[in-house]
Amino acid sequence: MPVPLLDLQAQYRPLRDEILAAIARVCDSQRFIGGPEVEAFEREIAAAVQVPHAIGLTSGTDALLVALMALGIGPGDEVITPTFSFFATAGAVTRVGATPRFVDIDPLTYNVDPLAVEEAVTPRTKVVIPVHLFGQCADMDPVLDLARRRGLAVIEDAAQAIGATYKGRQAGSMGTMGCFSFFPSKNLGAFGDAGLLTAGDDLLAHEVRLLRNHGAEPKYVHQRIGGNFRLDALQAAVLRVKLPHLNRWTAMRRANADRYDRLFAASAGAERITLPARVRDCRHIFNQYVIRVPHRDAVKARLDAAGVSTEIYYPVPFHLQECFAPLGYRPGDFPAAEAAAAEVLAIPIYGELTETEQREVVGAVSAAVTRV
Repeated sequence: MPVPLLDLQAQYRPLRDEILAAIARVCDSQRFIGGPEVEAFEREIAAAVQVPHAIGLTSGTDALLVALMALGIGPGDEVITPTFSFFATAGAVTRVGATPRFVDIDPLTYNVDPLAVEEAVTPRTKVVIPVHLFGQCADMDPVLDLARRRGLAVIEDAAQAIGATYKGRQAGSMGTMGCFSFFPSKNLGAFGDAGLLTAGDDLLAHEVRLLRNHGAEPKYVHQRIGGNFRLDALQAAVLRVKLPHLNRWTAMRRANADRYDRLFAASAGAERITLPARVRDCRHIFNQYVIRVPHRDAVKARLDAAGVSTEIYYPVPFHLQECFAPLGYRPGDFPAAEAAAAEVLAIPIYGELTETEQREVVGAVSAAVTRV
């Protein structure tokens, strides 16, 4: 039985009429840039994430870029980031002219190793970007303590972590700013690219709002060089329909993760499959359910042949990417990240996944790992 990595149609069908009505509402208003839909979504998502300011932007990538711009980060500055993440985390640093300083990850959670962050700080360091990878928060207390002691800003890359919590605090509410993505595959997905930046400081939030609209205030008067980073009203309207369902969808994903844990524990070859670690006092929202297996590429090929869709997040760490070769990193510099890149495999985890489909996935994985 084929099992897709993600079935957006299953989520869309029950909401179709409500979503189309929201789109029609925007079309009838002819307010496509900013306006009441964007403003309402920003209020609603700020309440959900428990932050004073939530600012809609064009994408999660642009949220990271604007966060760095708002802090004045540029040439001569260093930004510490884990070497294992989606490319935007490091790409945004380079785009503002700063230097990414890569560090290794915790091999259990795949999130940044706080001790490695502290060891990487230099006089040029201005920002730390911890990534809440796969839907589980990084260990934030030591990162925030280091930031206070060394006068650093903290930008949470929460692109995969809407609704995740760390010791009762929402992802995106703990650092100087938080950055979210609403790419369609996310737990809260738009109908295209969309993103969000959260902030607790009024002046910083004002700077972000200025930068997302070419730095203009008032209109056609430019104090800053910003860009066109505005969230459009159609995406905001769709996200407003979906947002009230987020907690239920997250509960469905968590329930599926619990079932996977039980099924894999009882499966043949269980000793060869490493399941996702769950950190105490954290709420994992399972944007991905990522296992680790030996001979990962061969396992994936067998799953592809069996009709079980999987994905590798991420096969090449930043320090081994060709575009970062001038930074001088070498294979072996970050062994935990390199091992993860060679072994991780994401399997289907979307909320509408059925028990029958999960059993199919577990059976296929079990067969694959025992035959390679």
